[in-house]
Parts: sequence; C-alpha cells; structure tokens
Amino acid sequence: MKEQGKSTFRKLEAKRKESVFLIIRGIEAGLSAGLISVLYRFLLSCAESGMQAVTQSIKGNPLETALWLGALALLGAFVALIIKWEPLASGSGIPQIAGEIKGYIAPNWLRVCAAKLVGGTVSIFAGLSLGREGPSIQLGGMAAKGIAEITKADKTTKLRMISCGGGAGLAAAFNAPLAGIMFVLEELQHTFDKAILCMGVVACVTADFVSKIFFGQNTVFNYETENIPLRYYWLLIILGLLLGVLGAGYNVIMIFFQELFKKFKKIPRAVKLAAVFVISGILAIYMPQLAGGGHTMADFLLKNHPAVPLMLFLLAAKFLFSAVSFGSGAPGGIFFPLLILGTYIGAVFGDFSISLLHLDGDIWEEFVVVSMAGLFASIVRSPITGIILVFEMTGNIDNLLPLAVVSFISYAAANLIGVTPIYTSLLERMLPADGEEPPVPDRAEKVLQSFVVPTGSPINGMRISDIDWGKHCVIVSVERDENPMTPKGDTVLKSGDEIVLLISQRRFAEDCERLEKLING
Repeated sequence: MKEQGKSTFRKLEAKRKESVFLIIRGIEAGLSAGLISVLYRFLLSCAESGMQAVTQSIKGNPLETALWLGALALLGAFVALIIKWEPLASGSGIPQIAGEIKGYIAPNWLRVCAAKLVGGTVSIFAGLSLGREGPSIQLGGMAAKGIAEITKADKTTKLRMISCGGGAGLAAAFNAPLAGIMFVLEELQHTFDKAILCMGVVACVTADFVSKIFFGQNTVFNYETENIPLRYYWLLIILGLLLGVLGAGYNVIMIFFQELFKKFKKIPRAVKLAAVFVISGILAIYMPQLAGGGHTMADFLLKNHPAVPLMLFLLAAKFLFSAVSFGSGAPGGIFFPLLILGTYIGAVFGDFSISLLHLDGDIWEEFVVVSMAGLFASIVRSPITGIILVFEMTGNIDNLLPLAVVSFISYAAANLIGVTPIYTSLLERMLPADGEEPPVPDRAEKVLQSFVVPTGSPINGMRISDIDWGKHCVIVSVERDENPMTPKGDTVLKSGDEIVLLISQRRFAEDCERLEKLING
C-alpha cells in the first residue's frame, strides 16, 4: 500500500510540472511516428510504381499474365501468414489503436510495425484498393509506444503517446497536422484533454515537418475553382443528405463483407487472400484506375472529367473492389479509398446540378471536393476532422463554408439513420467475447484520465459526493478556468471543468466507458 501511495503521489507531482515534459514527449512521438510513416509512404509509392510497371509490361502477353497471377496468389498466401503471425496487423489499424487506448488490447509494437510494413507494402504491390492512412495511424501509434517502452514511461504517458503518435501518423500521411490532432481528440479520445492537446499538437507538427522534408510541401490535391453562389447553397443541403444516406449504407456493406469472409471458415485464409490478390491483379491489368488507394482514379477524374455513365461505373466498381479488399483482412485502410468515392459522388452530383440549373461549369470541382469531407463525416462520424483534413489536403481556405455545410448535414443524416460509425463497428468485432478477460499486462498500475464536463452534462451542478464514480476511480484534481482545485465531497461541478481521475488499469476499459456515459449523458 505504501508503494502504491508513493506511485500515486509521483503521478500527481508529475502532472503539476508536466508542460515541458509533454512537449518533449510530443517531439519523441512525432519523430518516431513521422519517420515510420514516411518509410511506409515511400514503400507504398515504390510498390504502386512497381505494380504499374509490371501490369503494363505483361499486358497482351497471356503467358506472362498467367505467371504474374500465379505470383500474386503466392503473395496472397504470404500475407495470410503475416496476419496469422500478428493478427492485429490486419485491416486498417485505427480500431486497434482505439482498442489499446481504451484498455482492451496490448499488442507488441515491434511485431505490429514489422507485419504492417511488409503486409501493407505487398498488398499495394498486388493492387488492392486499400489506403495508407489507417496503417500510418497504427504505425505512428506503435512507434510512439515503442519509444515510451524503451524510455520506461508510466502507463498514463504511454497511452498519451500512443494517441498522439496515431495523430502524427495521419499528419505525416496527408501533410495535415491540424487534422491529425483533431482526429486524436474527436475519434480516439472523444474528449478535450489539455495534456493530449499539448502533446498532440507538438507530435503532429513534428511529424508533418518530417514528412515535408522527404516529400515536399505540396498539398495532396491542387485545384482552382469558382465558389458556389450562396443562392445555390440549397444544393449543398441535398448533397449532404445524399452523402449521409450513402455513408450509412457504406458502413453496413463494409461490415457485411467482413462477416462474409468470416463465414467461409472451412476455406483457409491463405486461399481466400490468394483469390483476392488474383482478382486484384486482373483488375490492375484491365482497369488500372481501380488499383491501389485511389490516386490514379482521382487524377483520371480531375484531368479528364469523364461522362456521367463512366463515373458511375467507376464509382460502383471502386466501391465493390474496396469492400472485397478490406473485407479480406489484408493490411490496409479505407481512409483514402472512401475519400475517392466521395469525389466521384460529388462529380456526378455536380454534373447533374450544372446541367439542370445551367450553372457555371467552373464550380464542378467544388462539388468534387466538398463531397470528400461529407462522405468522411457520414462514415467516420468525425465531421470536424473531415473538414480540416480536406481543407489541408487542398489548401483552399475559400471552401471552408461549403465543407462545413455538407459535412454537418451528412453527419446529422447518418446519425438519424442510426448506423454505427465504421471504426466503432470494427472495434466491437475485434474485442473479446463477453466474459473474456482482455489480455492487458501491468494491471496493477494506475492511469490518470481526464474528462471535460460538457454543457448539459447530467453531473453539471452536482456535488462530487453525490455522484457514483465507482470503486476503482478516485478524483485527484478538478481544473476550472485554468485553476486547479483540490476536490472535496461538497465541490460542485460545472460545465467546462476538467476532471482528472486515477483509474485502476485492471478495469480501465469498463470504467472509462462508464465514466464517458456518466459525464456526457
């Protein structure tokens, strides 16, 4: 008990002097996440170039095509072995990071990094429709975790570094530091934690700087367009509603394909992945726009402005291929492919709107861009991240208002439909069955966790002693208007207060979930 008391005292003392500490840890997380994300981005670029070179050279040669497809089948079996060796390297990687932050899992960071780098590179070399952004988030989080373990950081610091490393991975993948930190707060933490904000901003800016050293300062998309006239903003409302419905449908179908692959239990994973890799190889030869994450498809759209029937065909084909690729469990994410689907939806909607209302054709690309953010908001349910991400990807400050209109309407529409956000669904399917104990080590250690009391919270105006915090949680600090207060039983909580609790690692996942519901209502 004495040792535990000393440990708790050290944690509280460290919190009072943590500003410089958070900056240093943020730099460590940003450097490690930035470097591994840059490496992954470089490997995928080489893999995609290699795939394009091979498919162009063998096209029209039946014997070489057959040999290539046979090689892809072997690569699919190889990726299946990698996933068997490290199951948490499969798929996107974002649910895995969220699961560790919530205390459900504790992967080996080195195994995950090795498996994700190799498996993700091979999958893109085969032409699968997968993105680099989700894996970059996982790699960034795992690299930051590695630094935390090497430097023997306490559990609270380790979890913060994992969160901020994940955001830094996104920042490096898209050259989008603001989106990186917002993703941490909005998607991973679901709360405004000032310690996370401080460390996260430093980590994301550091990772973005590392990325720009290697890849330059250009935005992902470069475009110039006319703004949509304010009198036609009702079109954005319709577009937002459409994207909300389509985003909800996207989540349902993506989960369906995942479950479909799992139903074929008698077929070995190696055979299933081999088949997917062969299908990918065929599409890469005869429909190269569909291969890879979607950069080729985006370039084709913006440079050629194809006819509506062709855009609809490519949209449907990319969606189905992405569902098959992701459902297979191959290492890779849906982040960038879903943004590409958004561009095509916006392109078709823009063509119809311009044609029916005789609008200026120069505003077509505005519909293309805002639809990316709108579809992201409806699928992921992180509208602010989507707005900032697309703004940083395009570098056009004039599109913030239409981005916000479409994103929040699509977000609200998807919420009304009631379909679970995609990463929440994926995390639920990854967790242990009811009654199973999650394999998390170091359960005796305590973790400091911060929560901000929102406006309208059920505990707003209540005394601390009147609230059931649970047996394994202790309030150690209440911060109001930047001033720390010593919590007492008769302390009345107000909206905007930041509550710092000491939570047992043994019940960290359950207690955090219960506290979120208690505080947020």
